[in-house]
Amino acid sequence: MYAWLRRLFADSGTSAHTVRPAGAPANSPQPEVLRQSSFAADSVTALQRDQVDFIFASWLFEAEHHPDIFTNGNEDAILAALDGVVKSEQAGAHLVRRMPGVIPQLLQSLRNGDFAGPELARKISQDLVLVAEVLRLANSAAFSPGKPITSIDHAILILGQNGLRQLITGVAFKPIINLNSGSFTRMVAPRLWMQSERCAMANRLLADGEKADPLEVFLAGLVQNVGLTVSLRVIDQMSDGRQPVGSPTFCNALAGFGRTLAVNIGSEWHFPDTVMTAIREQGEALRPAAMSPVGRVLWMGDYLSKIDILLRHDRLDASDPHVADGLSDQEKECLQQLMEIEDRDWPGLSGSSK
Repeated sequence: MYAWLRRLFADSGTSAHTVRPAGAPANSPQPEVLRQSSFAADSVTALQRDQVDFIFASWLFEAEHHPDIFTNGNEDAILAALDGVVKSEQAGAHLVRRMPGVIPQLLQSLRNGDFAGPELARKISQDLVLVAEVLRLANSAAFSPGKPITSIDHAILILGQNGLRQLITGVAFKPIINLNSGSFTRMVAPRLWMQSERCAMANRLLADGEKADPLEVFLAGLVQNVGLTVSLRVIDQMSDGRQPVGSPTFCNALAGFGRTLAVNIGSEWHFPDTVMTAIREQGEALRPAAMSPVGRVLWMGDYLSKIDILLRHDRLDASDPHVADGLSDQEKECLQQLMEIEDRDWPGLSGSSK
């Protein structure tokens, strides 16, 4: 898995390789990347982070009115089952991920810096999900088209090679939520994916200031929640429907199991140690200054993406000046860019509910 993603992102920081229509150069706008070097994660207090995590977890499980702080019997049984999953030999191996057959073909094309747009359009047209995502992203505010884009060829020209790399990676990772899944999976999984993608985008914006690898920080954002997604299946199987799920103590323990499962799954996919270390560091009570470069970016990208989502869903007050306390100018700009991207403007960000 990681090997082909590395190839997919090869030369992603350059503009020399762009998608072009046959016989013509492309002028493809790319999303702006922040260049400011200041990174002030240590100015955000542990209390601020804990408050954001608490409100976010309450939104995930719609548990704002959960009657207890501590776990009930149902939650204890769920955590015990997750402990067994974590300790099992195949922990996380059953995670289902979408891997369309056309993606390896697109990978080969994107590795070639001199290929024609029509051939790429033909390959994308073999997968209806990719067609919809390519057209939606090309028509989004992020690329500011002057008029509606209805053809794959035109959309490819607008997105450029870097835009396609990020889109295809996101589609490959996006979980398929079976409508017959349990209630927690149906409710929480799309919300987790929404936060994963926004975290990955924030990470890419912040990476340059940390000199962290763009692919590694992007993957860290996408992968950090896969363990929680696996955990939802256990919650659906174990929940008795009589006692609520989502107490603060339960959510805190669940986050720990989720990180462990994410590391297990990422290791099976042969992701680099830097990504796994970054995810692991999020649960080690380290200050960002003591983390690895990828870990520091993930710490802040996760924080900013949660604030962005909570503002969108009215769990935080946008008029409160304390929302941005401790953030550097770079981080404030990153948050502003996230807030300007509508759910419909990026693949995978639609379908979540308030």
